[in-house]
Amino acid sequence: MPSLLDHAKRIQALAQIGLTYSPNPYDLERYEELREIALQLMHEATGHPLEKLAAHYGDKKEYVTPKVDVRGVVFEGEKILLVKESADGLWSLPGGWADVGYTPKEVVAKEIKEETGLTVTPTRLLAVLDKRVHAHPPALEYTYKLFIECVNTSGTLTPSHDILDCGFFDEHHLPPLSLERVTPDQINLMYAHKRHPELAVTLD
Repeated sequence: MPSLLDHAKRIQALAQIGLTYSPNPYDLERYEELREIALQLMHEATGHPLEKLAAHYGDKKEYVTPKVDVRGVVFEGEKILLVKESADGLWSLPGGWADVGYTPKEVVAKEIKEETGLTVTPTRLLAVLDKRVHAHPPALEYTYKLFIECVNTSGTLTPSHDILDCGFFDEHHLPPLSLERVTPDQINLMYAHKRHPELAVTLD
């Protein structure tokens, strides 16, 4: 069932689309009021100050679409590659926001290289997930998550400036996960695809 924050993000998106495309000044006033209501609901749901929320969403004039988070899945035998995020001191699959001008395969290879020092070859898409329907903490962005399997071809594990550590871990002995970025069920899903390569892409 959608949460208060989910409803607020939907209202905010509709208001922003209306402010972008409506030629009617009376409708613009209503869309602006809807935007303020959405921000108030977000404030109630998250505790973030209204000023921060207003600055986050700004006054962009564009059609609102989900952001795309790309995660790399690299196995070494039965172990999976994880990185320790400096933002929260917890562990995740390497990756991050998709960059304009890069294909998904280029994004994931770049992120893995930057975060771990490894050079990889992306091989197949494992899953496209809607973050909202998985056990992530509430977030302001509406996000689709792409999980791409990659093969390590060269390099030595070397954490970057914003990664505290990196390494390969057994599925039964995982470090504390950054649930903002990846959940235990998603790690289990990656292992399911590893063991059953005939599985179709998991698609929400």
